[in-house]
Order: sequence, then C-alpha cells, then structure tokens
Amino acid sequence: MTMPLARRAADVPAVFAARFNSGDITAVAELYETGSVMGGQDGRAVDGDGRLSILGGHMALGAAITVAPRKVLEADGIALLVVDWVIGEDLVRGTATDVARRGADGYWRYAVDNPFGTA
Repeated sequence: MTMPLARRAADVPAVFAARFNSGDITAVAELYETGSVMGGQDGRAVDGDGRLSILGGHMALGAAITVAPRKVLEADGIALLVVDWVIGEDLVRGTATDVARRGADGYWRYAVDNPFGTA
C-alpha cells in the first residue's frame, strides 16, 4: 500500500506520523528532500545515513508517535512547522521546529527537520 505525501504544509506532521507508525523507514525517508538535514539531540546537523540512523533509533522503540502541530507559517512554497510530539507513553518527546518545502511535484517534504528544535 502506498501512503500519500502531504499536499498541504499543514498535513506534513500527520503524514510523518502515519509513515513513522507504519514501521517502514523507507516510507519515512521519502518525506525528506535530497540534501535535507536533521538536528540531532546533541545539536549536530546530520543528513543521509545519519538522519536514517536517528529515525531508525526512534522507530526501534516500537511505539507509536503522536504529533500535535502548534503553528504552521507558510510563504511562497516554504513552511515553518512547530510541532509537539511524543513516542509511546512518554519514551521520547520534544517540540520540533521544521522547515518544509513544496516540490515541483506539488508535495511537501522536509528541508530541515529539527525534532528537538526548542532546546
């Protein structure tokens, strides 16, 4: 079953959660632009395999993620997303500050994913 990508910036967090909760790391990876970065809990920016390692570690906890968007600011195909999230009953939690961009295909993907963005 193919899971849809986000057609609206406001849908990016819910699409991320659905793909994360599917347990399919490849489906989650499709939500990121080529060259995108993720902020690690230590503040370092990682891309490619580093990003997959962080995502895979969170997915390996075997618990669902829930997301609660606080704010979506959009301008000219770029969006700033502020999203509270929690994995499981409280295994890991944070507030993300993310940047998503609408691609030429009309779908929104992460350019910057900063899951611990307020720390």
